[in-house]
Amino acid sequence: MGQPHRQDDDADEAGVDAGAEAGKPPLGVGMVGYAFMGAAHSQGWRTVGRVFDLPRRPVLAAVCGRDAAAVRSAADRHGWAAAETDWRALIERDDVDLVDICTPGDSHAEIAVAALAAGKHVLCEKPLANTVEEAEAMALAAEDAYQRGQLAMVGFNYRRVPATALARNMVAEGRIGSLRHVRVTYLQDWLVDPEFPLTWRLRKELAGSGALGDLGAHIVDLAQYVAGEQVVGVSALTETFVRERPLPSGASSGLTAVSAAGVGQVTVDDAALFTARLTSGALASFEATRFATGRKNALRIELNGDRGSLAFDLERLNELSYHDHTEPGERAGFRRILVTEPEHPYLDAWWPPGHGLGYEHTFVHQARDLVHAIESGRPPAPSFADGLQVQRVLAAVEESAAKNSVYVAI
Repeated sequence: MGQPHRQDDDADEAGVDAGAEAGKPPLGVGMVGYAFMGAAHSQGWRTVGRVFDLPRRPVLAAVCGRDAAAVRSAADRHGWAAAETDWRALIERDDVDLVDICTPGDSHAEIAVAALAAGKHVLCEKPLANTVEEAEAMALAAEDAYQRGQLAMVGFNYRRVPATALARNMVAEGRIGSLRHVRVTYLQDWLVDPEFPLTWRLRKELAGSGALGDLGAHIVDLAQYVAGEQVVGVSALTETFVRERPLPSGASSGLTAVSAAGVGQVTVDDAALFTARLTSGALASFEATRFATGRKNALRIELNGDRGSLAFDLERLNELSYHDHTEPGERAGFRRILVTEPEHPYLDAWWPPGHGLGYEHTFVHQARDLVHAIESGRPPAPSFADGLQVQRVLAAVEESAAKNSVYVAI
């Protein structure tokens, strides 16, 4: 990684970096999907080579979407050299070395397996798939492709927050001792209005599940990553609070359960609540909802061990709370670690201490880690196998909820 940015070095660094970057072998990126996640991934690919010293130079070769005018506009806005309307054509391009999948979950498996078969590296947004069976096929294809030198990674970007990466390091160092509890919540409120339309995220055939897959996948992966353990069993409840919603304009085609009033059935969960046991026997609780009024993107995780505790809140993204339980009681307590020092994960390439990062930087770090993994040939993290394990947890949650909170082993 580079050194902290210094304003007085701007002129010199600009010339040196441009020359060095031009001499590196390109890594052509082709992206399928260009909406919210596509914009975030575009930011990551566009920025990463300007911040980190990479062994290869990411090139935004082509972006793909079904609407020719819209995808061309997105290409111009985000810096992609070309636009395609068929993902198969994107995969066939000679200037695409890596396929970045930012589409709804129902297309992940088909695109990823085809891209790997075509000799491309793959980055796929979370959750890996809509079903365990699809995820198993993807993991198997990734395992075979790895033998040919191709890498496949899942986009769990919250692993790339410097504070969560630091938390993982501290747990691995034994700073909280033997793990006893993990509690994680991910709260949003964008579906509270019953007049919000029936978008693809509310249709099981496209999204797989609701808050469970959208938010729950993130917190399952984050908890397992920071704890360094896997979920081995769950007991769950799910609920759909608003069961019918108005159809978006022109969206009735292909939908089932459409009423004459122009509303359709919500076929996913609005909220999921589950307890779990981890590999070591530690207890965990998870809550994911899109009905927590007043909460916009409130992700929080806390880990308690016999020697200390760690807590992270996404709304205070540059901070990590740490309690050292080995200190004398008269001066013990949670203290704030401002995670902006160059010694902290990812931060030696960014700004001077105290200058915080944001949500978009997680996608820059994701791109950085994948480029380095491709160059070294080492397995990426999280891999498709990691994504499959998360998918199995999500499936167990659905099974448990359907059986009225019966404990389901993973």
